[in-house]
Parts: sequence; structure tokens; C-alpha cells
Amino acid sequence: MLVAALSERAKAHRVFRLPLRVYYEDTDAGAVVYYANYLKFCERARTEWLRAAGFQQAELLETRKLVFVVRSFQADYLRPAGLDDLLEVVTRIEKVGHASISFAQDVEREGSVLFQARVTVACVDWGKRKSAPIPEDIKSRLLAMQFDPMPGETTR
Repeated sequence: MLVAALSERAKAHRVFRLPLRVYYEDTDAGAVVYYANYLKFCERARTEWLRAAGFQQAELLETRKLVFVVRSFQADYLRPAGLDDLLEVVTRIEKVGHASISFAQDVEREGSVLFQARVTVACVDWGKRKSAPIPEDIKSRLLAMQFDPMPGETTR
């Protein structure tokens, strides 16, 4: 049945995975990842996810005067990551709104979740320094990404 198929498809969360290695510069004196660096890891993953969707932040700023800025960030530190660990930042869209996007992001090591975040970014007209609607071409591509596989994506 078509309705059931669409319903099952809607339940399948597509994710974007960004592999990264923990370097000396990422750690504190105890050789574990410094807590603030998880935010950097998440930022890198959102940037690469946007690039995989066909949009580059520098180009959006230059041609449309739009930027995506973090409006809220909630984090849970579950287990430490250490020097030379190979991690994956797993990014999922939770909601695309009129002028914002909400993400769930996990940092994993060998499938084990070390860090979880819920991030909301707002679309901002940089010239006016005010929130702006997400342009329809961007919004439609982001909504499609919830279902269509992208490079680096897998079904979770």
C-alpha cells in the first residue's frame, strides 16, 4: 500500500557521517578531547553536510547575504574520546522550519555514542542582522535530504 510505504519511508532517518581523527590539538592535559572541541566537531559536520547538499556557506554569504548561526545548543557528554581516536560525527535533520533547522548530532567511536547534541541554527540576513526565511531552493533540498541518500549518508 502506498500510504504504508510512505509512512515507513518517513520513519527512516537519513544521516550524514563525517569521519575525523583526534589530534593532539584537540585534547587537554589528560589526553582526552577538550569539551569545547565537540562543538567544533559538530560545526564541521554541519558545514560538510550543507556542502554535500550543494550549498557552501561562503557562497551563501557572498551571493545571498545569508548565514546560518547557532541559536541553541544542548549537549550531553557520555564518554571521553582520546588522542588518535577515529570518530564519526553523525548528523540528522530533526526539523526544517520557516527560518531555522534543528539537528541531532552524535559523536561516535566504533558505533558507541560518546557525545550527543541538539542544535538549532537560524537563517540570518547578514546585512540586516535579522532572521530570514530559508530560501525555497535550500529548504526543498534540505527536506529532500531527509529521505534521499547523499554522499556519506547511510540509513540509521
